[in-house]
Amino acid sequence: MMQNKNAQAPQQSSNLALERLRVFIGKWNTEITSMSFHPDPSAVVYGHTSFEWLEGGAFLTQHSEVPDSEFPSATVVMGPDDKAETYCMLYFDSRGVSRIYQMSFSDGAWKLWRDFPGFSQRFVGTFSNDHNVITARWEKSDDGSNWERDFEITYTKVG
Repeated sequence: MMQNKNAQAPQQSSNLALERLRVFIGKWNTEITSMSFHPDPSAVVYGHTSFEWLEGGAFLTQHSEVPDSEFPSATVVMGPDDKAETYCMLYFDSRGVSRIYQMSFSDGAWKLWRDFPGFSQRFVGTFSNDHNVITARWEKSDDGSNWERDFEITYTKVG
């Protein structure tokens, strides 16, 4: 039986920084709450996300979809800077929005940030001890100093 090269684990020569991201691999249900922009702040929106290796482990991809909502479908590619032990995340969504985020992942804490005049963003996600739940929040800032909640998201691994 042929194996999908995109689903394979990183090769031995792959960067160890990327190997740390193995805990993301799989399918996840998402639950989005506490949306600052939603007319009903108590609303809950459901979707799904998958994480897979790209090019046999050279990069990690994320595909997210939240059907029947104002949330865009998104595709992300993550890759390491092996010398800095950090990551870069390239983001693109169904609205045509394209962004570059800095990323770190250490001790179960997943952090993303983007400093841009007029619209900065940051994300903090924490893995549960069994690595099956990520509890996270997005924040935004118009001036890079005063931050406000954008929304909260919980990822629950399903496969």
